[in-house]
Amino acid sequence: MKIEQIRNATIRIEYAGKNFLIDPWLAAKDTMGSFADLKAYRVPNPAKALIKMPMCALPKSTDKILAGIDMYLLTHLHPDHFDMDLATGTGGILLDKTVLIGVQNEEERLFMMKSNFQNVSLLSDNFMAFDEIKIIKTPALHGTEKACGPSCGFIFKTPGEKTLYIAGDTIWYPEIQKILETYQPDIIILNTCAAELLEFGRLIMDDNDVYEVYKICPNSTIIASHMDTVSHATLTRETLREKLAEKGISDKILLPEDGEVYQF
Repeated sequence: MKIEQIRNATIRIEYAGKNFLIDPWLAAKDTMGSFADLKAYRVPNPAKALIKMPMCALPKSTDKILAGIDMYLLTHLHPDHFDMDLATGTGGILLDKTVLIGVQNEEERLFMMKSNFQNVSLLSDNFMAFDEIKIIKTPALHGTEKACGPSCGFIFKTPGEKTLYIAGDTIWYPEIQKILETYQPDIIILNTCAAELLEFGRLIMDDNDVYEVYKICPNSTIIASHMDTVSHATLTRETLREKLAEKGISDKILLPEDGEVYQF
């Protein structure tokens, strides 16, 4: 298994000989605009509302990121996880529309059809078979006050490979513990910048949530993703590392830089 941190929650995964791109947000630096431009959401710190996103550039060309991809997988349809044209209500302009794309619900399936994707798979609550790989959709809770829309994660399982869990945009809640106890994943990818919005509260995991995951799966490899790219984040790689050190687990959590690759 090869895992490449691209940027934010965009991750390229080679698993059992197939190449997957998770949450392909490939916009150039600053081009999505700020929360002041988006206007649909409000951030607790007004100064952050003016910061343009993505806050950093991609680590390599989109051609290299997209080369040889067999399937796109989307945890949810938010503009920091998928390139969207809000004026036309379509998205994925840089993607190959003939490549299979997996989405969590009917609304997202229709969005992809409108965006001219030719091969859209609606992921079931059981699993999707992709050759010998089982892709299992898992629940997620995208907000401490209320959910900022539906979101999901994925379990990857196949003979001869370690089990991989991509949690997606979620906070720690009882369903996450249930997933960890049920599947005992060898590799766990968490979104951990503790981004916040006024109406929804904290949207994804913070250091305390990471610690809860570690306590359930202390022998798993845990990777902290979704860092240093969006303006409503409250943790950076640096501050997350400091907080994990206070808990005595900084050496247990991988914090990849954009472009960094792990092989398992």
